Amino acid sequence: MDTAPDKFVTAYDYTVVGFYFVFMVVIGFVFRSFVNNTSDYFRGGGKMKWWMAGSSAFMVQFSAWTFTGAASKAYSDGTLIFVIFFANALGFLANYLYFAGKFRQLRVITPVQAMRERFGKTAEQVFTWLQLPIGTLYAGIWLNGLGVFFSAVFGFDIETTIWATGLVVLALSVTGGSWAVVASDFMQVLVLMPISIVAAAFSLREVGGIGQLVEQFPSDRLFGGDTVYPALIWIWVIVIVIKQFASTNNMMDASRYLCAKDTKHARKAALLAASLFVIGPLVWFIPPMTSAILIPDIGAMFPQLKNGSEAAYVAMCIQVLPAGMLGLLMSGIFAATMSSMDSGLNRNAGIFIKNFYHSALRPHASDKELLFAGKIASTVFGILIILAGIKFSQLKDIGLFDLMLQFGALVAIPTQVPLIWGIIVKKTPDWACWVTIVLGLCVSFLVKKFITPEFIQTTLNLAEDFSRREAADLTTILGVVINLAFGSAFFLSTTRFYKEPTGSRSTEINELFRKLDTEVVSEEKPSALDQSQGKALGLLSAIYGGFIFLLMALPNPPSGRLAFAFCGGSLLAIGWGLWQAANKEGKHASS
Repeated sequence: MDTAPDKFVTAYDYTVVGFYFVFMVVIGFVFRSFVNNTSDYFRGGGKMKWWMAGSSAFMVQFSAWTFTGAASKAYSDGTLIFVIFFANALGFLANYLYFAGKFRQLRVITPVQAMRERFGKTAEQVFTWLQLPIGTLYAGIWLNGLGVFFSAVFGFDIETTIWATGLVVLALSVTGGSWAVVASDFMQVLVLMPISIVAAAFSLREVGGIGQLVEQFPSDRLFGGDTVYPALIWIWVIVIVIKQFASTNNMMDASRYLCAKDTKHARKAALLAASLFVIGPLVWFIPPMTSAILIPDIGAMFPQLKNGSEAAYVAMCIQVLPAGMLGLLMSGIFAATMSSMDSGLNRNAGIFIKNFYHSALRPHASDKELLFAGKIASTVFGILIILAGIKFSQLKDIGLFDLMLQFGALVAIPTQVPLIWGIIVKKTPDWACWVTIVLGLCVSFLVKKFITPEFIQTTLNLAEDFSRREAADLTTILGVVINLAFGSAFFLSTTRFYKEPTGSRSTEINELFRKLDTEVVSEEKPSALDQSQGKALGLLSAIYGGFIFLLMALPNPPSGRLAFAFCGGSLLAIGWGLWQAANKEGKHASS
């Protein structure tokens, strides 16, 4: 197949992507009027409905990495990739059952404010100056994944692509704050899910159905390929479930639910995210798995990529989607990373402003000053994320899949341990939190440096070397298990040194746990803001759905036209439903 970009990206695709970019900017301007203070800018004033908060929680948990690094895993190791995303569903189910309500009941603007109340000022600054670089690096990984995708489709240089896409995301994030971020997340779910279903359906048609997919997929890779020690796969599965639970149920991720209007809406948001993480993987990984059957030499198709299988998703879509649909797909993939990056920007800027600039530098600053400083901070962090994405693109010895998992195991897990236990266990000294983190990061360094797969092989006197995949999996396993075990043991052991706090610290801690146990209840009658967000997103959904519906006029076979009708019709129906619901709320509020 000729893979020159102009052979499969048409003028229709460029038009669709261009409309999408303009539409996202419009969202920023529409919701700019919702922002009146820093609480509105950084957490939507805690007034968002469950379907907005849940869509955002879902979108933030994944990025273009899903369609590049994770697609590579589906291409090479079959169904193993489902473990990560179903583990996300379990993590959000735990949110629904316990953590989401607790997080909303913290009643703060940024999660680090809650950490200050729980662990004191020292922990606040430790978290602030750890989260800022960690959040920047995570977003850099996401942006790098987006760069890989767009460079594969357009044939552009990855660094140029990262700069271009990063600046577009930055413009949206700075314009409308948290309201624009969450609103765009909701719209991006509506764009992403229908096109993912279409891509899966067309891929299955190409391979002959789900039965043929299972039958023809290389049998030695269906449940994990490149295997020397099969038992290691099951250990990896268990560890990934634990890792994803930690990544979705720690206090830093309270930011997902602080925007919700009350406790019930926060819990319903978590349940929506859990449901979407059950549905999503079932359609996301069909295209890359069909690529493994129909495009076995994918590296030759994308020689510009260091790991050709990272383009497995787009490679299949290039072959099966109708004219114009590839542009819609690219919009959806862009949406996946934009939601993660703009949420990361908004959260990082909020932490910097509320937990350093306001707390340490300008305690008497006006809200207007803090709002302006927040936009400046968002811009600076956006540039840093772009630079991080470029740096990650220069790493030659590790793929996007392993890069994301190992970063989470060795860097994120040490910071998450005290943020899980800190909500459950009250009687620990303030220093337990930041000391656990510092020691955990030291442990991560030792694991990465010394407890290598080669060390394990020698220690256990194993006859055969680990395969390349197993070596990468083992690094993740060791990072998660050792960090969780050591961090949890150390944090819980500090209860022996606990002394009842006095004065303002006693009041602060007791007030925090009182809030954690007190439900946030909103007024029974819908507010004007409830109606406004429903009408705004209903209208935006209908406009975008109408645009997609018009694409039925493109010269395509009947199946292609039906695909556009399905995607556009889905958005039109949801837009109509939101508008009608908002009108009913308006009548109820006035009665």
